[in-house]
Amino acid sequence: MLEATNLECVRGDRTLFSKLGFTLGGGELLRVAGANGSGKTSLLRILCGLLSPAQGEVLWRGSSISSLREEYWKEIVYLGHSNAVKDGLTALENLMVTCTLAGMKVDHEQASAALRCFGLAECEALPAKVLSQGQRRRVSLARLILSKHLPLWILDEPFTALDAAAVDYMQTLIAGHVARGATVVLTTHQEVRIASATMVTIDLNARTI
Repeated sequence: MLEATNLECVRGDRTLFSKLGFTLGGGELLRVAGANGSGKTSLLRILCGLLSPAQGEVLWRGSSISSLREEYWKEIVYLGHSNAVKDGLTALENLMVTCTLAGMKVDHEQASAALRCFGLAECEALPAKVLSQGQRRRVSLARLILSKHLPLWILDEPFTALDAAAVDYMQTLIAGHVARGATVVLTTHQEVRIASATMVTIDLNARTI
């Protein structure tokens, strides 16, 4: 489903990685490892089509994502390292707005149920500015509950700021998505324990020049 061929990423005068390639099918998980500055976020942004590689190409179902553009973006969900949560909106409003911007039709009950899955039932009506970093992260991650129909999730450090219970829930959520035949790409500094997932790991430390 997702294929990268001969990818090279250059930032300034530094090559972060080069000659990087992989092929992922449905039901597979790719973990991107590496130290800070090794290019993990840049790789994810390349896979999303938000950053152009210096060389190489990303293919989705055999076609270049640069030619698919909106057609490709409708099939993926990308959650970056930043929570993209607006202080002036409530937790519920943030989730609703995020889904709307992504072209997803979600009603209040669906959004509320997604927040409850992440233990945010008492925070729905609270402005995001009063939420902890862990709660803000869970507001962002709640979008995944509403994105189970999308065949590709690309997640940058999804476990950051989460407590042990939320980490376990996220791992279960990802495992379930992969088990349904979807593809997941993620970065994380933490050990990943995702049951029954076919996981491939790429370590960018070995590719940094």
